[in-house]
Amino acid sequence: MSDIKRHIPTPIMHRVVEANGFLFLGGIVAEDRSQDMAGQTRQVLDKIDAYLAEAGSDKRKIVAATLYATDLGQKDAMNEVWKAWLDPATLPARATLGVSDLAPGALLEVVVTAVK
Repeated sequence: MSDIKRHIPTPIMHRVVEANGFLFLGGIVAEDRSQDMAGQTRQVLDKIDAYLAEAGSDKRKIVAATLYATDLGQKDAMNEVWKAWLDPATLPARATLGVSDLAPGALLEVVVTAVK
């Protein structure tokens, strides 16, 4: 059986779970939800940077990401921030899904899998 480590607890989950050399980051949303899609995307990506660093990894080691957006009409703004954040040589597999509802005021939620 593998050793499972849990990082960054919240009342309902751990933000990062580590198992078999993989890091699984739970749904991450922006704190300041008054910002537009680009602003919320930057906040989420900053959180991902911090969570990965705390677990001993970084964004270059992301292997997959799923982005949930409440308005796919704002996908271009989200993608501009995403592309500026990542090195084109280390882009992960990614899916973007339109959803009708997230946390109140959240325009985006991101789930990430990375390697340690």
